[in-house]
Amino acid sequence: MRHVELKVTTRSQGEQTVLSVAGEIDLYTAPTLQSELMSALSAGHVNLVVDMSGVDFCDSTGINVLLSAHRHARERGGELQLARPGSATRRVLQVTGLESVFTVVDEPAQVPGQ
Repeated sequence: MRHVELKVTTRSQGEQTVLSVAGEIDLYTAPTLQSELMSALSAGHVNLVVDMSGVDFCDSTGINVLLSAHRHARERGGELQLARPGSATRRVLQVTGLESVFTVVDEPAQVPGQ
């Protein structure tokens, strides 16, 4: 079994918190992403942008983690956006109908007022 690392780096950008994700999001790596998203939300960051340009693969476990964080952000008056998902991830969003749930942007730098 191959082991793929998932790297998540977090930075603030204006009113938003950008989480850059690189690697594969699956059953084994999803807890890492969930932990990073929940700690950002717990710290009061409710406007999250998940930069997925470095994500090679995202299965249903990863989608569920993103959905959960999206729900938590909305409950706190914020939003979770997906930035630059690859074609495979976009396909999953289209097939599941979740592209209408998530705000998908092409650049994580789309901050209002700049």
